[in-house]
Amino acid sequence: MKRLLTGAAMALVLAAPAGAQDASTVLAIVNGTDITLGNLIAMRERLPAQYQQLPDQTLYDGMLEQLIQQQVLADAARADLTRADEIGLENETRAFLAGRIIDRAAGQEISDDALQAAYEAEFGGADPETEYNASHILVETEEEAQALVTQLTEGADFAELARDKSTGPSGPNGGQLGWFGEGMMVPEFETAVKDLNSGDVSDPVQTQFGWHVIKLNETRQKDAPPLDQVRDGLVQALQTAAVDAEVDRLTTEATIERSEIKPDAALIRNTDLLSE
Repeated sequence: MKRLLTGAAMALVLAAPAGAQDASTVLAIVNGTDITLGNLIAMRERLPAQYQQLPDQTLYDGMLEQLIQQQVLADAARADLTRADEIGLENETRAFLAGRIIDRAAGQEISDDALQAAYEAEFGGADPETEYNASHILVETEEEAQALVTQLTEGADFAELARDKSTGPSGPNGGQLGWFGEGMMVPEFETAVKDLNSGDVSDPVQTQFGWHVIKLNETRQKDAPPLDQVRDGLVQALQTAAVDAEVDRLTTEATIERSEIKPDAALIRNTDLLSE
């Protein structure tokens, strides 16, 4: 809402009648161009969320002033539009109109049946996921790791060894990594964990981070999340699918002829062409 011009450069705001008003109600005329109530309504819909919270009068005054200033600037720009400006306007218009179709497709109401079907497709046939709770001691060499295994076999306390010997960030916490699921650890570490039973300690395991000695504390089965927990993600996925379907439909129905001309792709960086 920052002022772009001084008040002397703004057109006179017209006094609106006290009766019924609609989108065509003229609020100002700038160089012969009407600024209407509809312009303000459309502008407000596209404002960032932080501006939407402003009082109505503040929004009204700020948007009207901005539209007046924009019209003044636009009129000045039209006096000497370059070919680059014209092409830019074509792109902006195309993007705006395409955005309307996307917003309309994404804004379609998602029925409870569609949401339930999406949930069943995503989670209905999935087996419960195994989660692991493990601790580890990270050292630099295989020899160090093997020495730790020997000490643990002789009865040393895993957490104390981790606090004393581990170079990893979990060392001060006794090597505890907490719960994790499949794909959350590097492959070598994950494979070693899966081969253990609760309470077992692994042989030395090498990963990109060094050598690990791993203890599997326990496992659990993680069931599919309830629908309410994943509702937002499913709605977003359905909206994306609706947009993709509409784009595919309209593209299929459109008449599209692609040129056989294949210019050098590097030409997209040549802005000098816009002035030709």
